[in-house]
Amino acid sequence: MKGNRKRANKWAPIALVTALAAGTLIGCSQQNEGANGEEPGNASPDAVQTDGGVKAEAPLELNIMLPIFKTNYPKDDSPVATELEKKTNTDIHFEWVPNASYVDKFNITLASGKLPKIMYVPDVKSPSFVNAAKSGAFWELGGYLKDYENLSQANPVILNNSSIEGKNYGIYRGRALGRNGVYYRKDWLDNVGLPVPETIDDFYNMLKAFKEKDPDKNGQDDTYGLVLVKWTGGWASGFDNIKLWFGAPNKWGERDGQLVPDHLTPEYLEALKFMKKLYDEKLINQDFAIMDSAKWTDPIVNNQAGVIIDVIDGAARADDKIHAALAAEGKDQPDVHFMDVFGGVKDAVGKLHTLPTSGFAGMLAIPKSAVKTEEELKRILAFIEQLNAPELQTMLGYGLEGVHHTIEDDSVVVSKDTALMESEVEGLNQMLTFIPEDRAKKVKQTPLRLKQTELQKENEQYIVSNPAEPFISQVYTEKGAQLDNILNDARIKFIVGQIDEAGYQAALELWKKSGGDDLIKEMNELYAASK
Repeated sequence: MKGNRKRANKWAPIALVTALAAGTLIGCSQQNEGANGEEPGNASPDAVQTDGGVKAEAPLELNIMLPIFKTNYPKDDSPVATELEKKTNTDIHFEWVPNASYVDKFNITLASGKLPKIMYVPDVKSPSFVNAAKSGAFWELGGYLKDYENLSQANPVILNNSSIEGKNYGIYRGRALGRNGVYYRKDWLDNVGLPVPETIDDFYNMLKAFKEKDPDKNGQDDTYGLVLVKWTGGWASGFDNIKLWFGAPNKWGERDGQLVPDHLTPEYLEALKFMKKLYDEKLINQDFAIMDSAKWTDPIVNNQAGVIIDVIDGAARADDKIHAALAAEGKDQPDVHFMDVFGGVKDAVGKLHTLPTSGFAGMLAIPKSAVKTEEELKRILAFIEQLNAPELQTMLGYGLEGVHHTIEDDSVVVSKDTALMESEVEGLNQMLTFIPEDRAKKVKQTPLRLKQTELQKENEQYIVSNPAEPFISQVYTEKGAQLDNILNDARIKFIVGQIDEAGYQAALELWKKSGGDDLIKEMNELYAASK
């Protein structure tokens, strides 16, 4: 199957990191245009002649743009990708984009007009995507889902959350609502003699001890507390959770019957001051504003840092990596968990607030410029539908049995060959939508993984919802990027000490004058109309 596509010009894979500055995209020809509407007796690119004279459907040619979290990634002809093509009758080219650069690459690709057939959309409510969707650049899929056994079971709440004015311009990638929290080096906490944090002060003391009390017991001053990266939360992962601990809203909150953006609340400023304190005392990595998320867990695994605030299921994955590193040195302790998790810490009045997901992590959209006919659209939807089969979810998550994993007691045992997993498996699960649910076989349910699952469910009772989640703002569609940049720059500059509180307040005034006041007015009108 690869031979057909190799005649077409291919997009550059991960090397596109260097191409971002030039803003170019190597084109991919649309090879199936007009091919689906022909009569069965006519010659068609979608039909191939078999030895028995029976015409079979030609492989569906797909190019799929997805984020990758590693510097290595599965190639088009890697074993799992090849097996996927066989099972789905497809010919796939993956365009992998480093996750930290994905938003930039997404916008460049969108502006170029040369779009893949399936495109991961990281932020469904971003102005660039909203504008493109409302102008007809993407297929509206809501009316098609009922025709597919799995996709028809999409959660209506999540469909609403991922919609644009009630229309679904993609298929959401389902996630647990209570997925966010804290994971940390349990062995470090034991070494410094502290309990699991319950308050903000406890959390600060843990980070301070991880820097100052030699938690890895190597006799050197070479550790710190919390790892932050430039991706997620809009600017630096972890803060969107931390601000809730101080009582700030989740993006928007109701105060005296009116919607108020989180950054205009006093609690938000207190959270920022806390972040500045962590930075000043070097309890967080000093390069957080530019750190690539592909290297997020490296400091945890390499005994440099002890805490990450993100999806708590990352704990077991970090634990696995620590075990793999120790095994390579012949020092592994298979029955020891080096990582542990908790949902968050309580605010000043003893309440716990956790950051919910919206029930989805981006979605897969299908551009009309790349998929011109309804017939081809339906084939692509059938492909996405098929990926929800348990065996394909398992394969895209863990690779091929006997090569990348084995099955013991009906549980997956993943290969400890990190290079093998990164080059042939990791990243392929980014195309999974998990609709209606995650049906893949699971890795052995260790105590840590069981605790993660329980904590995700427990977190749901403490989540802070965003009352403005369903709203699409015209002001934000037009000015959102500019407004976000003003805030992002000001927050980072405040934390690293480039501006003081007066400078930060001046930036907020600039935000208001640049469209923020209009945004607040419009969101409150939408809020009033929704009651």
